[in-house]
Amino acid sequence: MKDLETLVQQFQNKDQVAFKELYGMYSNSIHGVVYNIVKDSSIADELMQDVFIKAWHKADTYSSKKGRFFTWILNIARNAAIDKTRSKAFKQSKQNLNSDYFVDIITSNDNLDRSTDAIGIKKFVTNLGQKCKEVIELLYFKGFTQKEASEELQMPIGTVKTRNRNCIQQLRDMVL
Repeated sequence: MKDLETLVQQFQNKDQVAFKELYGMYSNSIHGVVYNIVKDSSIADELMQDVFIKAWHKADTYSSKKGRFFTWILNIARNAAIDKTRSKAFKQSKQNLNSDYFVDIITSNDNLDRSTDAIGIKKFVTNLGQKCKEVIELLYFKGFTQKEASEELQMPIGTVKTRNRNCIQQLRDMVL
């Protein structure tokens, strides 16, 4: 396997072999994150494909100075999934759901574990305090906006923003 920096540069130069390798490295993680937001495997499959195509077309906008490639593509995926859940067609398709859909949505203590397993940072997130876990789960794994997280956690939006910033910094300190 080539080093990641070289692989990303080849990807940016439209090398199809690099695309295939990066897809193989990240597709399961991207699918897991998207699925945790949309709760539909076929939609997650479709969005994952769209994410990689979008990354392919916008590869020149990635800069290693701004962050890791995985973080860049993960943000594309997260935004695509959130956009999908906010679309009129998605909302209409979820109006008459069967009870199987709701089984996975019910909040429980193991929900965060499943979510973080999907992208492989469970060991880092579990080391955060309870308040950080709550904010990270809502904002990054369930696709809540800061306003929605504020309402869910019954705290001011400014507090949510500050906790989010502080918790992400704690994660950076652990990972880097």
